[in-house]
Amino acid sequence: MAAREVMNKPPSLPPYPEMILKAIEALNEENGSNKSSISKYIESTYGGLPQGHKALLNVHLAKMRDSGELVFWKNNYTKRDPNAPPRRGRGRPPKPKVPLPPGTMLAPPRPRGRPPKDPNDPPRPPKVKASTGSGRPRGRPRKMARPAGGFGGAPPPAASGRPRGRPPKMKSPFTEISV
Repeated sequence: MAAREVMNKPPSLPPYPEMILKAIEALNEENGSNKSSISKYIESTYGGLPQGHKALLNVHLAKMRDSGELVFWKNNYTKRDPNAPPRRGRGRPPKPKVPLPPGTMLAPPRPRGRPPKDPNDPPRPPKVKASTGSGRPRGRPRKMARPAGGFGGAPPPAASGRPRGRPPKMKSPFTEISV
């Protein structure tokens, strides 16, 4: 039970965001305060911090930075200027909506996808393909398989007496010299 009480912060400590803001105000550094100076100030001012003080400080600093309470710049944290414009989100801002003149009736939005066919419509006659005039079909002709017999077209390479591919390197015959 005693270990559990040590893990939880004592009820006398203020919340971490409040301690962080007081530390930044008290340090009053020109370019803001870094994480270690904020941590040292909190440790010296408030006694009896929990064991995971550094981790808790990191979590709360990140939350306050993401929510816009603190500004993080050049590794320092500063309080947000109240006169500064609000932060923009990521990406392109949406276009402003133009109000419609009064009395304009809006049609309900169309559903997604293709509309269903009406069962009462008469069936359409099938489309007849227009003839091009010549008796040949459109497109590239189909590739014909090579005939095994060797008739028609170019002869296969074996028929000319030469095998396929690069010829083997020829070795020069040795000539014997008599002494």
